[in-house]
Amino acid sequence: MNIHVFDGFQTVLVEVSMALLPLLVFFAAFQIFMLKLPVQRVLQVGLGFILTFLGLSFFLQGVHVGFMPVGTMMGEELGNWENKWLLIPIGFVLGFTATFAEPAVSIMTDEVDQETGGYISQKMMLYTLSLGVGVSIALSMLRILMDWSLWYFIIPGYLLVFILVLFSTQTFIGIAFDSGGVATGPMTVTFIVAVAVGISTAIEGSDPMTDGFGMIALVALTPIIAVLLLGLIFTRKGGKKSNDS
Repeated sequence: MNIHVFDGFQTVLVEVSMALLPLLVFFAAFQIFMLKLPVQRVLQVGLGFILTFLGLSFFLQGVHVGFMPVGTMMGEELGNWENKWLLIPIGFVLGFTATFAEPAVSIMTDEVDQETGGYISQKMMLYTLSLGVGVSIALSMLRILMDWSLWYFIIPGYLLVFILVLFSTQTFIGIAFDSGGVATGPMTVTFIVAVAVGISTAIEGSDPMTDGFGMIALVALTPIIAVLLLGLIFTRKGGKKSNDS
């Protein structure tokens, strides 16, 4: 078996370069006209850009040659199981564990922990987001099996979000809506979606284009609900309120 690990790596390098270039240009402009940081600090920032470039490049290449093909093969195998209802708990486990590997989730939970002085701990945020993503993948598996429209989940879900917002503090509202964005990172988009598309391909009568996709909309929704519910729990327990009043 021939494994071409670096197939398409040049394309990945170009994509990462184009993504980081605007940030580098903005930093250079601010450094020249406003920041005027010492040379040593500029070199540290430059080293950070280099490490980020290399890290993203190798990470995305690993995703393309590893996670996506394996996810598709796993999905096709799971879709051929006779007892397909097992896909629902399996989907929950996959979503829960994949969240731990999301780089953006790790950064956000750490920032929340620091900015709130440990009031909202990193571990608590991580488990809350993981539960939210796990539920979204489980619901996506249910949607594939039942051939239900995505609207059956999206409309009630956002109605619930708007209701929860009315009873939530400003702190948790801000964190919740940012959580929906960070949860839809490269691990979820590549691995979990590949699994879903593979399952849809294997299930007779299922269309990968309509059933396999749409999962990311749920992944962006359920962490918002999970964090808002966490905020309500904090409020009911009489914890420190951070509502800017």
